[in-house]
Amino acid sequence: MLKSGRHSSWFIDSKQTICAPEIMLDVANEVLGVLPSDVSALGGLTMGADGLSFITAGVASTKGRELRAFSVRKEVKDHGAGGRIAGSLLANDRVVITEDTVTRGTSLVEAANVVRDYGATVVGLLALVDRGGTVAAMAEKEGWPFFAIFSAPDLGFTYEGV
Repeated sequence: MLKSGRHSSWFIDSKQTICAPEIMLDVANEVLGVLPSDVSALGGLTMGADGLSFITAGVASTKGRELRAFSVRKEVKDHGAGGRIAGSLLANDRVVITEDTVTRGTSLVEAANVVRDYGATVVGLLALVDRGGTVAAMAEKEGWPFFAIFSAPDLGFTYEGV
């Protein structure tokens, strides 16, 4: 079952790939290969964005590229530093919003809106796997490019659509 409550004929647990030690470096390098050079931070809605963002930022630092990484909490935290942003994000950052796997892109848009309200500039959306095939059109309406490292057809499946 998908986040939307819909049933699907296929499922991919991208976190298993992102967090596998033998794959982490390859995943991060693939993401770095599509990130615009002016991006200074990446992150998105926790949990889906965390592994991809944190691993990519860590690998980037070994290559001399400084990228901040952050998570967007699902709800406002009312103690500690508070808010919905956790991690390293500055109001003047140029941000790519990440997600491990997307079908409709609602998590990407939610995170982008939180980041925009924080004062940072969203310059794109990125997923490791695009299983829906409709996110690029939705992102374009907002003026954001959408990057997918893999699509459903790349993995031998048809797009789920919306």
